[in-house]
Amino acid sequence: MIPIVFSGNGNKKIFEGLLMCVISLAKQTNEALDIIVLTMDLTKENPNFNAFSEQQIALLDKMVKEKNKESRARKFDVTNLYMQHLHNGKNHENGYTPFAMLRLLIDFIPEIPDKIIYMDVDTMCVSDIKQLYDLDVTGYDFIACKDYMGRFWIRPSYCNSGVLVLNIKQMKEDGLFVKCRDMVNRKKMIMPDQTALNKYGKKKYMPFRFNEQRKIKSDTVVKHFCKGIVFFLPFGFHIYNIKQWQREKVHKSLKIHNFDDIYKKVDALKEAYPNCF
Repeated sequence: MIPIVFSGNGNKKIFEGLLMCVISLAKQTNEALDIIVLTMDLTKENPNFNAFSEQQIALLDKMVKEKNKESRARKFDVTNLYMQHLHNGKNHENGYTPFAMLRLLIDFIPEIPDKIIYMDVDTMCVSDIKQLYDLDVTGYDFIACKDYMGRFWIRPSYCNSGVLVLNIKQMKEDGLFVKCRDMVNRKKMIMPDQTALNKYGKKKYMPFRFNEQRKIKSDTVVKHFCKGIVFFLPFGFHIYNIKQWQREKVHKSLKIHNFDDIYKKVDALKEAYPNCF
């Protein structure tokens, strides 16, 4: 069974993206999948900061079981852990939602296996995810791709944390979770958890095909719908941030039609399970 961890809140856009990603994962592999969703409820602060519902997780479970009956989807509500360990830190409010930092709480969840894949919600699987899970992470905290833009603008070794193979046992032994939580709590940062992982993590690099941050290629395994930049001569540029659920932009701006069958399936699910969207 391949364990894949996501984090996020249950609003309709995020859930639609997660559902699309999970369907794409199941479509591309015959392996059993263990979909693990970290979530929390901060609606007292922001009505959009709600937890994934039981109905939403049940729908994810149904989708993965259609391909392999041994697959499953489950969630862990880490509200109390977040309030205790991250809520009062300097990055509780920044350009990203606090849900982005939930993976820094994994060491408190004994049910999570020693080796996992972590994926951001704004990803889609293009071929068998087993290729990623089979990478050897022995002796490292995690395996990551370099960040397409960060390797030029920050430093050549800077990695993107949207798709990772995590050696949880090694990360616990190295105290990586503790170091990262300490850093995001005391130092204001633009990309807090990613920056902390880059600073303290003992990392191994993998090819861009496992976290393709630009155009899908023939050997791409995961397409990441992260921010990108287009330059115009002589000095102009445009930053874009198109997610897989923004279908018209995916088609017209990115020229991607790989997931049209998944879009049709999600449309049918919206009609059948309106309470999930």
